[in-house]
Amino acid sequence: MKKVLIANRGEIARRIIKTCKRLNIETVAIYSEADKDLPYVKEADYSFFIGPSQVQQSYLKADDIIALAKREKVDAIHPGYGFLSENAEFARKAEEEGIIFIGPRPETIEKMGDKIGSRITMINANVPVVPGTEEGLASVEDAKVAATSIGYPIMLKATAGGGGIGMIRCDDEATLVKNFESIKTRAKSYFGSDVVFLEKFIDSSRHIEVQIFGDNHGNIVHLFERNCSVQRRNQKVMEEAPSPNFPQEAREKLWEAAVNAAKAVNYINAGTVEFIVDHNHQFYFLEMNTRLQVEHPITEAITGFDLVEWQLKVAAGEELPITDQSLIKSNGHAIEFRIYAEDPKTFFPSPGTITSQSFETEEEIRIDAGYGEGDKVTPFYDPMISKVIVHAENRKLAIESAQKVFSSAKIEGVKTNIPLFHQFLEDESFTSGEYSTSVLGEWMNKQREEVSK
Repeated sequence: MKKVLIANRGEIARRIIKTCKRLNIETVAIYSEADKDLPYVKEADYSFFIGPSQVQQSYLKADDIIALAKREKVDAIHPGYGFLSENAEFARKAEEEGIIFIGPRPETIEKMGDKIGSRITMINANVPVVPGTEEGLASVEDAKVAATSIGYPIMLKATAGGGGIGMIRCDDEATLVKNFESIKTRAKSYFGSDVVFLEKFIDSSRHIEVQIFGDNHGNIVHLFERNCSVQRRNQKVMEEAPSPNFPQEAREKLWEAAVNAAKAVNYINAGTVEFIVDHNHQFYFLEMNTRLQVEHPITEAITGFDLVEWQLKVAAGEELPITDQSLIKSNGHAIEFRIYAEDPKTFFPSPGTITSQSFETEEEIRIDAGYGEGDKVTPFYDPMISKVIVHAENRKLAIESAQKVFSSAKIEGVKTNIPLFHQFLEDESFTSGEYSTSVLGEWMNKQREEVSK
């Protein structure tokens, strides 16, 4: 593999470029009108304008991207995350043109991209799934009957959804009826399918996922778990590895279930099996992400592996760098913080030009930034501007390291959620390690109540 096109932007494009440079692989970047001055455009060996700022006219133009890849005679396309990364048709078209798609097979993406289909696959593989419906709901009346059978609260979900979009909690029938058509409409708009289904809402649950990797030689391993329970609007904000306050017996069963899930679909390349874990440490399959995750750096931190390098080697037909699970070790504790250009009180995006940006870093602190000083954060894309990853001998030291970073971090020109992290890290609800997916919302409500007193 000598030349790779990166079908993405921002920090993940820079992340892929970094590994490719180390491996002496040439990189081809694409950029929209809004991104023409971002760092990744300059860092790639070759950069090409792909279209206007709107994603539908640039980063989602699969045919144009593949045509560019053919013209530039690249060996492979790395999709990053988001955009076309879980688009089976894009992967299939690339392969038809003789271009390696750095990810799983198109049929795997297709099967796991359908949440109903993936549930059925996991049931057949004896992987526990959240109680719910096994087919799309034709009408709100069908939904009402199913919800009564499952028991409230329930989650109304789009089968093709992702990133927290196309899902809503319903505590009663009135809420279900109110949101049924709007979720279908939103799902059709975002994902091209209006099929929805129901799942039981597991109260006081944690969102824990397992990093898995497979190759073309039949090898599948796991790289331990990540706790992704600090969320806002069903979207991850912080992740840590390993998951705190999780019994070793339950942890090992979770790893085993994730590997079984990967084996059930003959998984190749990087993937993540996501689970909901209840207060009794019983876990249920949620979904499989058939790509590299935003939070992959914390797995890199505790294992010492470069997951993008693993992706490239597997895509080139090589065996996994390590195929013996017993030789894969976890060291220390890592936490990732997603720095968003947004109001930390309302989570509303805060576009603008970054006039100043600085982080005081030490050896065990990593910054994956998509923007630098003078760069403009536009309203066209996800407002994540960088990621801060801390790694230490244990969780307590990792939290202390993060507090030190955020006490001195400075980003001006746009609002960010750095003040939120600085305060939240001191709260016992997080430091105890006993938190669920509701922790951030509950903490913010408590902050508002204290201010209003």
